Amino acid sequence: MHSAYLEAYDRQLRTGPEVSDAESVVEHGPLSLATYAGGRGFVTYVDLGGADADGVRALVEAAVDYFSGRPEIVEVEWKTRSHDRAPGLHDALVGAGFAPESPESIMIGEAALLAQDIEVPDGVRIRRARTDAQVLAAGEMQGRVFDDPHWRSRAETLIARLRRDDTRELWIAEADGTIISAGRLEPVAGTEFAGLWGGSTLPEWRGRGIYRALTAERARAALGRGVRYLQSDSTEYSRPILERSGFVKVSTTTPYVWARPAD
Repeated sequence: MHSAYLEAYDRQLRTGPEVSDAESVVEHGPLSLATYAGGRGFVTYVDLGGADADGVRALVEAAVDYFSGRPEIVEVEWKTRSHDRAPGLHDALVGAGFAPESPESIMIGEAALLAQDIEVPDGVRIRRARTDAQVLAAGEMQGRVFDDPHWRSRAETLIARLRRDDTRELWIAEADGTIISAGRLEPVAGTEFAGLWGGSTLPEWRGRGIYRALTAERARAALGRGVRYLQSDSTEYSRPILERSGFVKVSTTTPYVWARPAD
């Protein structure tokens, strides 16, 4: 199961689907260099073409040269996977000014196995967000959970994305009119996958089955769209919950972030 999931992940999800929302994408050897609104850059690839440590360092330097030459780019993420053959990549990234963030687990599960009936506390309602106000309220909650001062701009970007693509869904859990948990479902066009992203629950509501129930509802929605697999990059908070729901950890991913030096 592990190897089959990982093979499907590498074959179906890497490169093209990862940068489908980018404003522009430039290919440099095996690298896809993507530019997004808000001054963000992103680097991904299927593999590094068998490059040795010197070759890997040259690819990193080429990516930095490309993005540093675009003054609108203020931050770049290089997405690494632990199962890749990438000799010297950590040292090359750190030497070029990238800082590693916390590793996340790449989790995959069968949607049909995840669409379970999960009991939630009395008074908690799980539903799909339908209004801009609900998206903003969910964003504000997630901003508190993740200590994100930029939550509003992210929520406004999500509103625009949801309007543009109705296959994407935001699901919320509410109690007494307050959003206490939320997470997105994003089917990946041309693949058997949908992504589960942005999952978060207020601390005082954790441990009551709410996030598992939110996952199950998104799995049912995914099945209705013909999705076979669900995938998530999970923190150590959500990984155990997803494992109890039937997900399998197939690898880890660590984002390395480069920030434009201050003038």
